[in-house]
Amino acid sequence: MAIGSDQGERYEIVVSKRLGSRSATGFEGFALEPIPGDGMLLRGSVADQAGLHGVLGRLRDLGIPIVSVRRVEPGEVPVTSVANSEQPG
Repeated sequence: MAIGSDQGERYEIVVSKRLGSRSATGFEGFALEPIPGDGMLLRGSVADQAGLHGVLGRLRDLGIPIVSVRRVEPGEVPVTSVANSEQPG
């Protein structure tokens, strides 16, 4: 899935369960990335707070536990990306 456009607010949502391909269809505009363990990172944009609540409500309806929600400031490198790219060497 592609990351949403530059319009609206960008968010990173970490959940403690992986979404299957069927469940993932409800998250257009979000990139879904597996993270260590059984979690998943959803990264994308929403037009407004109602859009964010829609995404969170969809996760709730699917029974997917939410670990964190973080707004990514314009021009900011997502912290999650930096943390995941650092591999012990």
